[in-house]
Amino acid sequence: MRNILFALLFFAINSTSFADSSNRAVAPAPDRSEGKGPYKQLILREVTVINGTGSPAFGPADIVIEGNRITQVVTVGSPGSPVRYSRPKLKEGGTELQLAGHYVMPGIIDMHGHIGGAEQGTPAEYVYKLWMGHGITTIRDPACGNGLGFCLDQKKRSAENQITAPRIFAYPFFGQGNEAPFTEPEQARAWVRMIKAKGADGLKCFGYRPDILQAALEEAKKLGLRSACHHAQIDVARVNVLNTARWGLTSMEHWYGLPEALFDGQRVQNYPADYNYQNEQQRFGQAGRLWAQAAKPGSAKWNEVMDELLKLDFTLDPTFTIYQATRDVMRARRADWHDEYTLPSLAQFFSPNRDSHGSFFFDWGTEEEVAWKENYRLWMRFVNEYKNRGGRVTVGSDSGYIYKLYGFGTVEELELLREAGFHPLEVMRAATLSGAEALGAAHSIGSIEPGKLADIAILDENPLANFKVLYGTGHMRLNQEGVAKQVGGVKYTIKDGIVFDAKKLLSDVRNMVANAKKQAASAPAK
Repeated sequence: MRNILFALLFFAINSTSFADSSNRAVAPAPDRSEGKGPYKQLILREVTVINGTGSPAFGPADIVIEGNRITQVVTVGSPGSPVRYSRPKLKEGGTELQLAGHYVMPGIIDMHGHIGGAEQGTPAEYVYKLWMGHGITTIRDPACGNGLGFCLDQKKRSAENQITAPRIFAYPFFGQGNEAPFTEPEQARAWVRMIKAKGADGLKCFGYRPDILQAALEEAKKLGLRSACHHAQIDVARVNVLNTARWGLTSMEHWYGLPEALFDGQRVQNYPADYNYQNEQQRFGQAGRLWAQAAKPGSAKWNEVMDELLKLDFTLDPTFTIYQATRDVMRARRADWHDEYTLPSLAQFFSPNRDSHGSFFFDWGTEEEVAWKENYRLWMRFVNEYKNRGGRVTVGSDSGYIYKLYGFGTVEELELLREAGFHPLEVMRAATLSGAEALGAAHSIGSIEPGKLADIAILDENPLANFKVLYGTGHMRLNQEGVAKQVGGVKYTIKDGIVFDAKKLLSDVRNMVANAKKQAASAPAK
């Protein structure tokens, strides 16, 4: 059976119907039993603040939270000095955490987070705890692959803190729940009005007949809905990122559609004669040779495309991490976290096979990896320059595919933005405030400022010095005795003023994986 997102893409290119009840076997999250709060008053004492705006860290500072809102961020002294001043007073019934030496940052916003999948065997609880255990307090689900009803239910329950989960922004796949393909623009407009009425925050598309897709994006913009698009190669010859951005698309996923907009001297990718889109190794093998066909960096065409996207206030959500295995498959396959955190069903899904989307490493060799390394070099050049010229770049992971694990893949994305040329503070802004801006939610999340919701990650290591300390597996370092020890990992994740023990959440995941392995080992052989 095809993976759910592959089926969604198949729907887009073949105009077959796709019911909203798809993949309903995914288990929703149980009622919340974790976390303490929100409190009448909670003070985080003597922290070093990375506020997410791009400004340098400062501290010691006290952060005051009342209910689910930050009410004060107060500098209370100088580093290394015992003198303290202007300290907020603890009110009767208030609580405080003594956090000298700790770093706080806004909760991470993952702009491309799928809530598990039936074929991967990844229930919502498993996914949510991996996210929350890594300080991820908001996700955008681009496609609502478990059904719009499921997605909206989980969004509501998360907003009410009935479950242990990040905030959820629901972007159903274009046409989801429709009984027949769209053949007229007005049908697309009606569908957009329908998802708006149901409570969706936006829509996700892969491509469609141009006049119909244009109608949908224009209607979404009119209604104040956001939108995301993975410009699938099967439709990109008719609709690239400039087309959709002009119609009102607010963000692009991955990079498809961007090199095609940069073509100068050709209209379609230089596919070999035997190319078949349904052959995923062939598809991704050729995708790794696409940026080399685009206009050269700094050329007139390069600047023309970038200038127009900047004027449109367009968002790039590159998801570098999801294709990282294409340039070093052995590293991705044996990442530190797989042994304890990857469910056996997910490991099986990742293994090379022709039916699971993204498991295309049937015969992946040196030539493919070299091509993809060059692909990354050019892709990263565009993204970094876009940021340097004032463009918005966000963090998305698309985990659950191609050896990428929820939470861990998001942290990998931070490292890859750093590789692309982002300063660590620029990476932090991409992971927090920029995501909030792209979601239209910067008034309430994305930075540590008075008036914002209390969505915060707390660490005892400095993530700006080394993003690896954000991994749930930590970072290896020799101690004073010369023994290698793991340090770091998020200590607490605060979402909506509720304090979660991040390490306990990850312990729960390890137990899920251990139990699944025991069950798999005891199952009768087929």
